[in-house]
Amino acid sequence: MNLPNSITLIRIFSIPLLIWVLSSARFSSVHGDKELLASAIFIAAAMTDGIDGYLARKRNQITTMGILLDPLADKLLIAAAFVALVQLNPSLVPAWVAIVVIGREFLVSGLRSIAASEGFTIEASGLGKLKMVVQIVSVVAVILDVRWKEWVIYGHYFFPVHWIAYLAIWFMVCVSLVSAIDYFVAFWSKIDRRVVKRRRRAFILSRRGKPVSAPQADRDVATST
Repeated sequence: MNLPNSITLIRIFSIPLLIWVLSSARFSSVHGDKELLASAIFIAAAMTDGIDGYLARKRNQITTMGILLDPLADKLLIAAAFVALVQLNPSLVPAWVAIVVIGREFLVSGLRSIAASEGFTIEASGLGKLKMVVQIVSVVAVILDVRWKEWVIYGHYFFPVHWIAYLAIWFMVCVSLVSAIDYFVAFWSKIDRRVVKRRRRAFILSRRGKPVSAPQADRDVATST
């Protein structure tokens, strides 16, 4: 077990700890102890996502186990957080928001699995990375909103926690949907190019013997594999 994979496992093991803190009555919300501790756990777990990837590349320790565990840990952390928020703060995170977020993660995972079976990969887009940042901000803001609607900074100046949480959730939903479409377009374009190449190759091979149309050649290749 190398260091990057160990850090990924720590992220996975932090998920039940986060849920326990959010749902347990052992921590008081009077002074915001529960919200601050849960926010710290979530931020620390989210930060390990970048740390394990950086260490894996720097140490040349990219393994099959790490490739499998890293996206799984991310999706488990986000899914668990939003499911907990539906119960913790349903006014800001209704059930349909959690469904959109978790459904988007399943969709992207499914597209990547199909892409891998076809022999190509779908790289993480800028929208996907932005989505992760917005998710972190929205989760932390919603957790803090349970105890504080606003933080008084100085005099009449205050930090609008509630409005930041509200806007972050809606922005996160929009980015999640747009990034899902972006991944689907990237997947479809690569699949389409792969089908065209397969048809051309089958047609060229068929010209050595009896000419066969491209659609028929593609069906012949499909039935022979």
